[in-house]
Amino acid sequence: MWQVIGVDIGGTGIKGLVTDEEGAVLAEAVRDTEARLGRDSILNQLHSLVEELLLGHPAVKAVGIASAGLINADSGEVVYATDNLPGWQGVQLTQWVEDAFGRPAAADNDANAALLGEAWLGAGRGRTNLFMLTLGTGVGGANMADGLLLRWDSLNRGDWGHSLLVPDGRPCNCGKRGCVEQYVSGRALLQLAREETGREYTHGREVMEAAEQGDTAAWAVLERYTAYLAHVTADIGAAVDPELIIIGGGVIQSRAVWWPLLVAKAGEKLAGRIVPAKLGNRAGCFGAARLALEKLHRVEIGRGGDTCRDKEEREHG
Repeated sequence: MWQVIGVDIGGTGIKGLVTDEEGAVLAEAVRDTEARLGRDSILNQLHSLVEELLLGHPAVKAVGIASAGLINADSGEVVYATDNLPGWQGVQLTQWVEDAFGRPAAADNDANAALLGEAWLGAGRGRTNLFMLTLGTGVGGANMADGLLLRWDSLNRGDWGHSLLVPDGRPCNCGKRGCVEQYVSGRALLQLAREETGREYTHGREVMEAAEQGDTAAWAVLERYTAYLAHVTADIGAAVDPELIIIGGGVIQSRAVWWPLLVAKAGEKLAGRIVPAKLGNRAGCFGAARLALEKLHRVEIGRGGDTCRDKEEREHG
């Protein structure tokens, strides 16, 4: 059975895992992104993580990469990236991985990968019309229609993190104002908490813990944060009308605190279709692993060989 590596590159952390064709996790590793140090530092961290996983599992056949930014899934190039990953624009991700590790590679946007992961093994399994919203350092959105992931080749389409939420609102690092990312990302939650409470929170979980302990100021922050998020999900529901809106990313790890607020604000009709990512913050890793498996399948077909699935189908009729 094939083994592959799936890696998710975010603004603050890089996560990776080794999995087989059934999604069983064989190993995991994490690194700080160290994005403030620029492209070379991010690539060094990526190299270190993949190297660690390969050391324990040399039978790995391919590597999949999920990354923030607009990724050309055919070429593996980072077509566009904000300052969340400084200097990242223009990186040839799949070529870099193949040169560094001598294995086939595939790459896609992190939200697309997260949706692939959830459709494969998570909350979206068995569904064909899905939307994924990822809340991390930034905000990503991905859409699946009739079982096919919709990939965009333009910054003007499909980029939900940089769609308008608040007219003439907060300035965004994409150059516009009032973008969704400035109100419902993990970074936005911290900014909102600092403004509303006057306290210097360093991580979103501190806000969650304070609210859970009965801090009224922190609770008010979550009330406002979930109101923004409910507005975003309402827009998605109206524009796309998916079977499910799956919410993932780093913020989902503390959902026990804020999820009931979101459900109450979303309304009865939509609330039943909003679900947390079953794979949690690892959805992007599983999706990247799926990308690697799909790449291997194409490589084997190109060679005229049998995939493991081909052999199994032949043996069992």
